[in-house]
Amino acid sequence: MPAVTVDNPLTLPKVAASGDAVARPVLAVTTAPSGFEGEGFPVRRAFAGINYRHLDPFIMMDQMGEVEYAAGEPKGTPWHPHRGFETVTYLIDGTFIHQDSNGGGGTIENGDTQWMTAGSGLLHIEAPPESLVQSGGLFHGLQLWVNLPKADKMMNPRYQDIRGGEVQLLASPDGGALLRVIAGELDGHQGPGITHTPITMIHATVRPGAEVTLPWREDFNGLAYVLAGRGTVGAERRPIAMGQTAVFGAGGSLTVRADERQDGHTPDLEVVLLGGSPIREPMAHYGPFVMNSQAELKQAFEDFQAGRLGTVPAVHGM
Repeated sequence: MPAVTVDNPLTLPKVAASGDAVARPVLAVTTAPSGFEGEGFPVRRAFAGINYRHLDPFIMMDQMGEVEYAAGEPKGTPWHPHRGFETVTYLIDGTFIHQDSNGGGGTIENGDTQWMTAGSGLLHIEAPPESLVQSGGLFHGLQLWVNLPKADKMMNPRYQDIRGGEVQLLASPDGGALLRVIAGELDGHQGPGITHTPITMIHATVRPGAEVTLPWREDFNGLAYVLAGRGTVGAERRPIAMGQTAVFGAGGSLTVRADERQDGHTPDLEVVLLGGSPIREPMAHYGPFVMNSQAELKQAFEDFQAGRLGTVPAVHGM
């Protein structure tokens, strides 16, 4: 980690908050519980225990791995349905194959992202390729769920394949932080991901002892999740470490700092920064469906059982 990098961040466009920007305070730091998903993914539930009013429009995020699989151990998910939101799979290490009943799909690896808008509904599957199952190897990634407003929940499904080389690379003024803008924009620099709900998604690598203060849209919320390493968040330097999420309050900038000394297995602080415009609509969430009411959830299950969300292709290449 990370898969997408540069030898000299000082050659990249620089980003820094203005001196008069109001610093966002840290409201809370939570620790993600561990569990398993699908056919045996080890995951950390990044948003567990955080009130949804601080997350909106984000629903959930799982850190998958980091795990070194032995031969025969890599796992995927079975075919399953979704409706009413978008799934974002960001793969840092390893290889993953996606396919859905709407015809979308492809292979992602080493910094690639798949952005699937479930909309009115589809079936999909995510699994490692047979070569990785046979050989084993390193696997590490994220899956983020982004809500859709009521007006877009029944839109046609869509699939985006975002190569790692397409992300917008930026740096802090001193080059101590490398910023990968996957979706949305930061200080006028646009990432490749096209979103229906306005958000920003950034993977930042902060070198030991370095600090970065970024401009942040005041109408967005602010979240920071640590993939690896340790450091502090906020101007108050609240400690944070791998598997923890920081919730920021209101303001025009947010600050992340890496400790001078990092853990032995990672040289830098690796953090995902998220911000989005709250939808502020009722949310009914159960399993693979995210709707606005219990009646809409019931209809989603009925449509799935009746085969109206698509069918599994006869040959899916897994």
